[in-house]
Amino acid sequence: MRGTMTRIGFGAALLAAGLLGGCANPAADQAMVAQNALVGMPKQTLLSCAGVPERQATAGDLEFFTYRSNRLISYPSWGGYGGYWGYPYGGWGGYGYDVTSVDCEATFTLRNGAVERIVYGGSSSGGSRLGQCYAIVQNCLAQVPSQSPQPSMAPAR
Repeated sequence: MRGTMTRIGFGAALLAAGLLGGCANPAADQAMVAQNALVGMPKQTLLSCAGVPERQATAGDLEFFTYRSNRLISYPSWGGYGGYWGYPYGGWGGYGYDVTSVDCEATFTLRNGAVERIVYGGSSSGGSRLGQCYAIVQNCLAQVPSQSPQPSMAPAR
């Protein structure tokens, strides 16, 4: 019996790990990479790959370019499985759609004509917002040379 329970526990742990791995958001990861990879990008290149900002401001020797991206997501929702549950829980089950908005506001700080910092904001939270931020920076990331480390050719010791 103990061996069976151990296998079931192990199987449950593998399932949980697989489900958590499936929640990864590569777009959010790339948006975070962009916060470092785009530092130093010239203003001309930023305007070329991200376009004209929605808002601009200048303070001293700093320029601020703010870009915004948003989208609506709809997904099916169920009103229940049928039957009357009574007030205030509603009536018969039914199908409908829930709609949510995901948005990102990316502000680029430029000093001496080059990106110094990128800050993300917006009313959405977590990975969904960061995933939406990727829509702002993805064309610019394509302008940055690959950041992946090259394998070492030195002999192993």
